[in-house]
Amino acid sequence: MPRVLLIEDDPSVRAGVTLGLHRRGHEVHVAETGEAGLIALLEFRPDLVLLDLMLPGMNGVQVCQKIRETSDLPIIMLTARGDDFDVVVGLEAGADDYIVKPAMIGVIEARIKAVLRRLVDTAGRPQLEVHGELAIDRGGLTVAKSGERLLLAPSELKLLLHFSASPEQVFSRQQLLEYVWDHSYHADARLVDACVRRLRHKIEDVSGSPRYIQTVRGFGYRFGPL
Repeated sequence: MPRVLLIEDDPSVRAGVTLGLHRRGHEVHVAETGEAGLIALLEFRPDLVLLDLMLPGMNGVQVCQKIRETSDLPIIMLTARGDDFDVVVGLEAGADDYIVKPAMIGVIEARIKAVLRRLVDTAGRPQLEVHGELAIDRGGLTVAKSGERLLLAPSELKLLLHFSASPEQVFSRQQLLEYVWDHSYHADARLVDACVRRLRHKIEDVSGSPRYIQTVRGFGYRFGPL
Protein backbone atom coordinates (compact mmCIF):
# COMPACT_ATOMS: atom_id res chain seq x y z
CA MET A 1 0.00 0.00 0.00
CA PRO A 2 1.18 3.59 -0.63
CA ARG A 3 3.13 5.30 2.13
CA VAL A 4 1.48 8.59 3.06
CA LEU A 5 3.02 11.69 4.64
CA LEU A 6 0.33 13.72 6.41
CA ILE A 7 1.32 17.35 7.14
CA GLU A 8 -1.48 18.72 9.33
CA ASP A 9 -1.54 20.91 12.45
CA ASP A 10 -5.05 20.02 13.65
CA PRO A 11 -4.77 17.14 16.19
CA SER A 12 -8.28 15.80 15.53
CA VAL A 13 -7.74 15.70 11.76
CA ARG A 14 -4.34 14.05 12.22
CA ALA A 15 -5.80 11.39 14.47
CA GLY A 16 -8.82 10.66 12.28
CA VAL A 17 -6.96 10.50 8.97
CA THR A 18 -4.08 8.50 10.40
CA LEU A 19 -6.39 5.92 12.02
CA GLY A 20 -8.52 5.61 8.92
CA LEU A 21 -5.57 5.11 6.57
CA HIS A 22 -3.88 2.68 8.96
CA ARG A 23 -7.03 0.55 8.93
CA ARG A 24 -6.79 0.47 5.13
CA GLY A 25 -3.22 -0.76 5.26
CA HIS A 26 -1.32 2.48 4.67
CA GLU A 27 1.85 3.37 6.49
CA VAL A 28 1.37 6.97 7.64
CA HIS A 29 3.95 9.43 8.94
CA VAL A 30 2.66 12.62 10.56
CA ALA A 31 4.22 16.09 10.67
CA GLU A 32 2.61 19.04 12.49
CA THR A 33 4.37 21.86 10.61
CA GLY A 34 5.58 22.55 7.10
CA GLU A 35 9.20 22.62 8.22
CA ALA A 36 8.84 19.21 9.93
CA GLY A 37 7.09 17.89 6.85
CA LEU A 38 9.99 18.77 4.56
CA ILE A 39 12.39 16.96 6.89
CA ALA A 40 10.08 13.93 7.03
CA LEU A 41 9.90 13.95 3.24
CA LEU A 42 13.58 13.03 3.07
CA GLU A 43 13.54 10.55 5.94
CA PHE A 44 10.20 8.79 5.37
CA ARG A 45 10.23 8.83 1.54
CA PRO A 46 6.44 8.66 1.04
CA ASP A 47 4.53 7.77 -2.10
CA LEU A 48 2.12 10.67 -1.59
CA VAL A 49 1.70 13.80 0.55
CA LEU A 50 -1.53 14.96 2.19
CA LEU A 51 -0.83 18.62 2.87
CA ASP A 52 -2.91 21.04 4.92
CA LEU A 53 -3.18 24.43 3.26
CA MET A 54 -3.40 26.52 6.43
CA LEU A 55 -0.28 25.57 8.42
CA PRO A 56 1.43 27.77 11.01
CA GLY A 57 4.78 29.22 9.95
CA MET A 58 5.53 27.83 6.50
CA ASN A 59 2.06 27.39 5.00
CA GLY A 60 0.88 24.64 2.69
CA VAL A 61 1.42 26.64 -0.48
CA GLN A 62 5.05 27.33 0.44
CA VAL A 63 5.60 23.66 1.33
CA CYS A 64 4.06 22.57 -1.98
CA GLN A 65 6.25 24.97 -3.94
CA LYS A 66 9.34 23.71 -2.09
CA ILE A 67 8.51 20.09 -2.87
CA ARG A 68 7.87 20.90 -6.54
CA GLU A 69 11.34 22.39 -6.93
CA THR A 70 12.85 18.90 -6.86
CA SER A 71 10.08 16.31 -6.86
CA ASP A 72 7.10 15.03 -8.88
CA LEU A 73 5.65 13.40 -5.76
CA PRO A 74 1.83 13.36 -5.78
CA ILE A 75 0.39 16.07 -3.50
CA ILE A 76 -3.21 16.39 -2.32
CA MET A 77 -4.10 19.62 -0.55
CA LEU A 78 -6.41 19.63 2.47
CA THR A 79 -8.39 22.83 2.89
CA ALA A 80 -10.89 23.78 5.58
CA ARG A 81 -13.19 25.39 3.05
CA GLY A 82 -13.78 25.31 -0.68
CA ASP A 83 -12.90 28.98 -1.00
CA ASP A 84 -12.05 29.83 -4.61
CA PHE A 85 -8.90 31.73 -3.70
CA ASP A 86 -7.55 29.03 -1.37
CA VAL A 87 -8.21 26.25 -3.87
CA VAL A 88 -6.73 28.05 -6.88
CA VAL A 89 -3.61 29.12 -4.98
CA GLY A 90 -3.03 25.55 -3.84
CA LEU A 91 -3.47 24.14 -7.33
CA GLU A 92 -1.25 26.80 -8.90
CA ALA A 93 1.47 25.89 -6.40
CA GLY A 94 1.58 22.40 -7.88
CA ALA A 95 -0.97 20.28 -6.01
CA ASP A 96 -2.48 17.41 -7.99
CA ASP A 97 -5.84 17.53 -6.24
CA TYR A 98 -7.59 18.98 -3.21
CA ILE A 99 -10.04 17.81 -0.55
CA VAL A 100 -12.30 20.05 1.51
CA LYS A 101 -12.31 19.18 5.21
CA PRO A 102 -14.02 17.50 6.93
CA ALA A 103 -13.97 14.53 4.56
CA MET A 104 -14.87 10.88 4.99
CA ILE A 105 -11.86 8.57 4.99
CA GLY A 106 -13.39 6.73 2.03
CA VAL A 107 -13.23 9.95 -0.01
CA ILE A 108 -9.60 10.51 0.97
CA GLU A 109 -8.73 6.91 0.05
CA ALA A 110 -10.47 7.26 -3.33
CA ARG A 111 -8.56 10.46 -4.12
CA ILE A 112 -5.26 8.83 -3.15
CA LYS A 113 -5.94 5.93 -5.52
CA ALA A 114 -6.97 8.29 -8.32
CA VAL A 115 -3.84 10.45 -8.03
CA LEU A 116 -1.56 7.41 -7.93
CA ARG A 117 -3.22 5.77 -10.92
CA ARG A 118 -0.56 6.53 -13.53
CA LEU A 119 -1.07 3.54 -15.80
CA VAL A 120 -1.65 4.64 -19.39
CA ASP A 121 -3.09 2.50 -22.16
CA THR A 122 -0.28 2.26 -24.72
CA ALA A 123 -1.72 -0.50 -26.90
CA GLY A 124 -0.98 0.19 -30.55
CA ARG A 125 0.90 3.41 -29.79
CA PRO A 126 4.59 4.12 -30.22
CA GLN A 127 6.49 4.18 -26.95
CA LEU A 128 8.33 7.33 -28.00
CA GLU A 129 6.45 10.25 -29.48
CA VAL A 130 8.01 13.44 -30.82
CA HIS A 131 5.92 16.61 -31.06
CA GLY A 132 8.09 19.53 -32.11
CA GLU A 133 10.58 20.05 -29.29
CA LEU A 134 8.76 17.60 -27.01
CA ALA A 135 9.80 13.96 -26.70
CA ILE A 136 7.29 11.84 -24.79
CA ASP A 137 8.32 8.38 -23.59
CA ARG A 138 5.04 6.63 -22.82
CA GLY A 139 6.77 3.49 -21.58
CA GLY A 140 9.13 5.25 -19.22
CA LEU A 141 6.59 7.98 -18.35
CA THR A 142 9.09 10.75 -19.01
CA VAL A 143 8.95 13.96 -21.05
CA ALA A 144 11.84 16.00 -22.43
CA LYS A 145 11.90 19.41 -24.08
CA SER A 146 14.83 20.14 -26.41
CA GLY A 147 16.64 17.18 -24.86
CA GLU A 148 16.15 18.33 -21.25
CA ARG A 149 13.96 16.18 -19.05
CA LEU A 150 10.97 17.95 -17.50
CA LEU A 151 9.80 17.48 -13.94
CA LEU A 152 6.04 16.97 -14.20
CA ALA A 153 3.62 16.36 -11.36
CA PRO A 154 1.48 13.21 -11.80
CA SER A 155 -1.60 15.15 -12.91
CA GLU A 156 0.46 17.16 -15.41
CA LEU A 157 2.03 14.02 -16.87
CA LYS A 158 -1.26 12.16 -17.17
CA LEU A 159 -2.90 15.19 -18.77
CA LEU A 160 -0.13 15.52 -21.35
CA LEU A 161 -0.19 11.79 -22.15
CA HIS A 162 -3.95 11.95 -22.63
CA PHE A 163 -3.68 14.98 -24.91
CA SER A 164 -0.82 13.57 -26.99
CA ALA A 165 -2.60 10.24 -27.52
CA SER A 166 -5.26 12.07 -29.54
CA PRO A 167 -3.73 15.08 -31.31
CA GLU A 168 -6.24 17.60 -32.66
CA GLN A 169 -9.11 16.11 -30.62
CA VAL A 170 -10.99 18.62 -28.49
CA PHE A 171 -11.61 17.55 -24.90
CA SER A 172 -14.13 19.17 -22.60
CA ARG A 173 -13.11 20.00 -19.05
CA GLN A 174 -15.53 17.34 -17.79
CA GLN A 175 -13.91 14.68 -19.99
CA LEU A 176 -10.49 15.63 -18.65
CA LEU A 177 -11.72 15.59 -15.06
CA GLU A 178 -13.09 12.09 -15.48
CA TYR A 179 -9.95 10.72 -17.12
CA VAL A 180 -7.11 12.46 -15.30
CA TRP A 181 -8.68 12.90 -11.85
CA ASP A 182 -11.43 10.27 -11.97
CA HIS A 183 -13.81 12.98 -10.77
CA SER A 184 -17.06 12.08 -12.45
CA TYR A 185 -18.77 13.18 -9.24
CA HIS A 186 -16.60 16.19 -8.45
CA ALA A 187 -16.79 18.41 -11.49
CA ASP A 188 -14.43 21.23 -10.58
CA ALA A 189 -13.03 22.81 -13.73
CA ARG A 190 -10.43 24.65 -11.64
CA LEU A 191 -8.44 21.42 -11.43
CA VAL A 192 -8.18 21.27 -15.21
CA ASP A 193 -7.48 24.95 -15.79
CA ALA A 194 -4.78 25.14 -13.10
CA CYS A 195 -3.09 21.99 -14.38
CA VAL A 196 -3.14 23.28 -17.97
CA ARG A 197 -1.54 26.55 -16.86
CA ARG A 198 1.22 24.70 -14.99
CA LEU A 199 1.80 22.35 -17.91
CA ARG A 200 1.95 25.20 -20.40
CA HIS A 201 4.54 26.96 -18.23
CA LYS A 202 6.77 23.89 -18.53
CA ILE A 203 6.31 22.86 -22.15
CA GLU A 204 5.49 26.10 -23.95
CA ASP A 205 7.56 29.11 -24.93
CA VAL A 206 6.10 31.46 -22.33
CA SER A 207 7.02 34.52 -24.40
CA GLY A 208 4.53 33.65 -27.12
CA SER A 209 1.11 32.11 -27.73
CA PRO A 210 0.56 28.47 -26.69
CA ARG A 211 2.04 26.13 -29.25
CA TYR A 212 1.01 22.75 -27.92
CA ILE A 213 -2.16 23.19 -25.86
CA GLN A 214 -4.80 25.43 -27.38
CA THR A 215 -7.90 26.66 -25.59
CA VAL A 216 -11.18 25.97 -27.35
CA ARG A 217 -13.22 28.83 -26.00
CA GLY A 218 -16.36 27.83 -24.14
CA PHE A 219 -15.55 24.11 -24.30
CA GLY A 220 -12.10 22.89 -23.31
CA TYR A 221 -8.69 22.18 -24.82
CA ARG A 222 -6.96 20.45 -27.70
CA PHE A 223 -3.37 19.30 -28.28
CA GLY A 224 -1.63 19.91 -31.55
CA PRO A 225 1.78 21.47 -32.15
CA LEU A 226 1.50 24.54 -34.35
